[in-house]
Amino acid sequence: MLPTPQPDAYRRGAVEFRGPGRPTETSETRLLADQPDTSWLHTDTWRVLRIQSEFVEGFGALAELGPAVSVFGSARTPADDPSYAIGVDVGRELAERGLAAITGGGPGQMEAVCRGANEAGGIACGLGIELPHEQALNPWVNLGIYFRYFFVRKTMFIKYAQAFIVLPGGFGTLDELFEAVTLVQTRKIKSFPIVLIGTSFWSGLVEWIRERLIAEGMVGERDVDLFYVCDSAAEAITWIESKWTATS
Repeated sequence: MLPTPQPDAYRRGAVEFRGPGRPTETSETRLLADQPDTSWLHTDTWRVLRIQSEFVEGFGALAELGPAVSVFGSARTPADDPSYAIGVDVGRELAERGLAAITGGGPGQMEAVCRGANEAGGIACGLGIELPHEQALNPWVNLGIYFRYFFVRKTMFIKYAQAFIVLPGGFGTLDELFEAVTLVQTRKIKSFPIVLIGTSFWSGLVEWIRERLIAEGMVGERDVDLFYVCDSAAEAITWIESKWTATS
C-alpha cells in the first residue's frame, strides 16, 4: 500500500514543515519582491549560493537519469477523468520503451503519468516546487526532488529531457509549453520534439495561433509546426521517436 502524502505538509527546499506555524511566504516570493532599501546587497549574495546549491543538487540527482521525456499537465485532473487514463498510458508507454518520465511530481495528470511509469517498472521522476499551498509529491514518484525556485526547476525539465509531452492543463502547463516552443524557435535547443495530446482540448489554441499570431506576423508560418497534436500516448511517443531517428 503506497503512503498517503500529508495534506498539510509544506516544503521549503529539502525541509518539510507540518502543522501550525508553517511559513506563508516562499523563497521565490521574497527573491522577486520589491526592496525598499539596499539591504538586499548583503542578503542576495546568500540567495545566489542557495540558488547555486539547487542547481548542484538537481544536476547530481538527474545526471545519470538516462533518456527521458518531460510530461506536463493539470494538477486538477481527477482520477475518473478520461484524460487521467491517457496520462497513465503515457507513463506506461515511456517505461516500456526504456524512457524515464519527468513530471512536476504533483497530483492530477502528473500523478497519472508517474503511476503509469511506476506500475510498468520505469522511472517516475517528480520535480516538486515550494508553493504557499503546496501539494506533496504524489506516492507514485520514485525519484523526487524539491526546488525553491521555478527557474531552477525549469532548467531541469529541459536539460535532462529529450522531448516534451503536454497533456491538458492550465497556466503552469501553458507556461512550460510556450517556453519549450520558444527555446526551439530561437534554436536555444535543437532536436526537441514537442507533442500535445488531446486534439479537442488544444484545437482552439492552435486555431488562435494560426488566425492571430501567424496572420498578424507575430510568428512565422512554419512555427506552428514546432509541435505535433495527437490523441494517444502511443502515437505521441512513436512520433517523438521518429523525430529522434530523423536527426540522428
